[in-house]
Amino acid sequence: MKNDKFEGIITKAVGGNYYVAVSDGVLCCNARGLFRKEKISPCAGDNVIVSVTENTVPLICDIKERKNHIIRPPLANLDCALLVTSAVDPVPNTLVTDKLISIFESKHIEPVIVITKQDLRDCEEFAQIYRSCGFKVFYMDNPTGKGIDEIKSYVSGKLSALIGNSGVGKSSLMNHLFPGLMADTGDISKKLGRGRHTTRQVELFRLDEGGYIADTPGFSTVEVSRYGFIPKNELQYSFREFSEYLGKCRFRDCVHLKETGCAVTEALGKGHISTSRYDSYVKMCEEAEKLNEWEFKEK
Repeated sequence: MKNDKFEGIITKAVGGNYYVAVSDGVLCCNARGLFRKEKISPCAGDNVIVSVTENTVPLICDIKERKNHIIRPPLANLDCALLVTSAVDPVPNTLVTDKLISIFESKHIEPVIVITKQDLRDCEEFAQIYRSCGFKVFYMDNPTGKGIDEIKSYVSGKLSALIGNSGVGKSSLMNHLFPGLMADTGDISKKLGRGRHTTRQVELFRLDEGGYIADTPGFSTVEVSRYGFIPKNELQYSFREFSEYLGKCRFRDCVHLKETGCAVTEALGKGHISTSRYDSYVKMCEEAEKLNEWEFKEK
């Protein structure tokens, strides 16, 4: 019996069915039971080999090595994360933004800031915090689509994901990226602080210019940790503006909080490090320490 093998990328996973984009279309596949035994779950973004035999369901027989992986929402091999935040309703939250940036930096995924609803409130001060650290910042006007060309140019050829709180305008951004998609959009629910349209699963959409965009479920402010956790002693490496000062502190085990002779806090005092970014670092250290203490008590 003839057996053909195709290389492709998983664009969607629903209830044990995996949709794999190959050179001449999309195959709906099952996955080898061996993956479950090895505790590997195929997910959107995985580069896979599909075996196709006559009169049988195509089977994912191999998953190529991942360069990175997010467990929730399940995504693999991202080049960049477009962190979508709105100028109003909800207003930008630097702590949430900094947590997401740190998590993606730790996974070697480039964080990019996209600010929506700029027509309703100026966000240049917020944007400058991140530009000064070397992050790309884009503005996107939802009603007119102004700014979409710059975003398209940046993500061309990349595997990117839209990440953001519910209600920040991800659906409107998707509509401008893919005019035929017509994702539902709605006003923010004042009670819940989230939009009526919610993406329930991860799905990759192919760009005409090459590359894919993953639309991911929105989240509330308290759900940021689902993207990952960074131990307290590793947090310093996920703040890129700290890098030139690391190793220059008086004490080798300095965690850049209240130690004397700390090069990071000295740079903060001279205005070389953003106060809001450093405040986020301190809060994240406190949260990481509490979580470690809780895990220790549980054991």
